[in-house]
Amino acid sequence: MPLSDTKIRNLKPKNKTYKIADQGGLYISVQSSGSKLWRLKYRYKGREKTMSYGPYPLISLKEAREKRDRDKRLLLDGHDPSVRKQMQKRAAFLAEEDTFSVFAAELLEKNRREGKAAQTLKKKAWLIKQANDGIGHRALKTLRPADVFATVKPIEDSGKRETAGRVLSVIGEVCRYAIATGVDVDDPTYALRGALQKKQVVHRAAILDPKRMGDLLNAIDTYGGHIQTALGARLLAIVHLRPGELRRSKWHEFDLETAIWTIPKDRMKMRRDHRVPLPRQALEILERLAPLSKPDGYVLPGVADWRKPLSPNTFNKALRTMGFSSEEVTSHGFRSTFMTMASESGLWSFDAVERALSHEEENKTRRAYLRGDFWEERVRMEQWWADKLDELQLAARVSSDT
Repeated sequence: MPLSDTKIRNLKPKNKTYKIADQGGLYISVQSSGSKLWRLKYRYKGREKTMSYGPYPLISLKEAREKRDRDKRLLLDGHDPSVRKQMQKRAAFLAEEDTFSVFAAELLEKNRREGKAAQTLKKKAWLIKQANDGIGHRALKTLRPADVFATVKPIEDSGKRETAGRVLSVIGEVCRYAIATGVDVDDPTYALRGALQKKQVVHRAAILDPKRMGDLLNAIDTYGGHIQTALGARLLAIVHLRPGELRRSKWHEFDLETAIWTIPKDRMKMRRDHRVPLPRQALEILERLAPLSKPDGYVLPGVADWRKPLSPNTFNKALRTMGFSSEEVTSHGFRSTFMTMASESGLWSFDAVERALSHEEENKTRRAYLRGDFWEERVRMEQWWADKLDELQLAARVSSDT
């Protein structure tokens, strides 16, 4: 029997919520608190769903039936009323909150839900802040190429060309995200292709001369600074990974029994776990480092605060103190030294060297089929490399003594 206003007003609360039906799936839900809420029960693609229309008497019986009839027509046209309602809410939100900063925050949150690395999120948040300083308050629909250019050009003019390019890139990413969510805007960065100066590619300095590499290893061994810096630099030369991957390593990543270091994917540039075979010399260094840190902490803790890793520029500062200029060598350059000498030796396959450096195969087809990590070969190669460094150091020492 259809509801009436008199019947609805006389409905009394009970210990539990109960429902009284009207017609066409419309019913009123009487809460134990006494409030009365309109609901519509319907089926869409075989699934039972519910729509909420609001409380009675704020939503009258007549209004509730009008909403029911509207949604029934949507169902006849093949649309889900719940989805349509969400789209309308989204549109209303965008009408008031369609600034660049709002969409930038949404994109950052989306990246966070996708499991992006904390360091990646931190960098993107910083780039978004640079963009927000110029256009964060602007509505996306009013954003023009000239507005974006006025934001990134001062960054470029200050000498930070790479930062300017990255800020421009993240602005485009935010705009394309907004477009994907249904906002009718253009990507203003498209018109700015080529407007900024191209970034100059500067290769990190590396020592490729065997004699000079031996001199460097001797300098590391006689370094007068903190012992963990010297041991860390020597370990970095042996494992030839990115400095940040070693600086932020923790003891639980190392299995000294099997001589394997497993770096979790959230610290790797390629976003996959990376196993590193540890040669005898690396294990000896780790044994010396163990008493200098906490068992559950960083392998190379900060000098001022053991709860933090060694600071990013520690290795490079130490190299300068040893008398090696930034034009001659950087801590990242150990990777180039290894790659050059290992490749020129003719002893190891290209794939094993690339896997050891955690490089990704550029050819997508070949990458799809190249699944192995060349582990056995890499175990032999890493011991060869550690022995090679010992040989270079000994040869340089003998040469300097004669």
